[in-house]
Parts: sequence; C-alpha cells; structure tokens
Amino acid sequence: MRLSSQDFLQISDLARKLGITARTIRLYEEMGLVDPPKRTDGGIRVYDHDDVKRFKFILKVKELGLSLLEMQELAQLYKEYREPDKIMPRLIELLEFHLAGIRHKVTQLQSLEKDITEYRQRILDMYRLPGK
Repeated sequence: MRLSSQDFLQISDLARKLGITARTIRLYEEMGLVDPPKRTDGGIRVYDHDDVKRFKFILKVKELGLSLLEMQELAQLYKEYREPDKIMPRLIELLEFHLAGIRHKVTQLQSLEKDITEYRQRILDMYRLPGK
C-alpha cells in the first residue's frame, strides 16, 4: 500500500515530482540541505508540502549555479534563523558572485567569437574560398 496522498509523498513520488532521483534526495538529506524526513512506524520516509517547497528551493539555487558547499551554507543559515531576512542577503551575495563570473565568461566568449570570425575570414580570403 502506498502512503502517497495529497498530504504526504514517499521518496519515489517526491523524486518523480521533482524530476530527480531518490539517491539525490538522500544525498541532500545527508548533506543537511534539508531536515531529516518524517518516517512512518515502518521507517518509510514521507514528505509533506513544506519538504517539497524546500527541495524546490534547493533545486532552484542549484540551477542558478550555487555549489553544494554554498547550498550547505544557506541550509545552515536557515537552520539557525529560519527567517528569510537573515538568509536572503547571503543568497544575494552568492548570486552576485555567480553573476560576475557569468559576465566574465560572456566577455571571454565574445572575444573568442570575434577571434574565430576574423581567423575564418582570413582563411577564406587567403584561399579564395566562397564565404557562407
């Protein structure tokens, strides 16, 4: 019998809902990114709406480029304060750091694009090849 309902999900249902593996869920639990799950008397992990929200937050900051260590730092802040106004300033700092890195990479890629375009044109001119 499955325990999944509108109120609780088992690990496989949570994994399917979030598009990740049960192994990833257990890893995030082991790393302290989320609180340990509630368990049934039989030891089966069950997750509620708040757990789903927490995992979605973790997946969003991961998508934004934060490392697991940075996510652990945010999780620790969350455990200490449980107040967004204490956590969000640090999240903004981390995101700004990643934005600076992305902007630097974009600049490098634009320079590389320019170099490749010029090199391609020199080859076309040198060997009198038709340009496309």
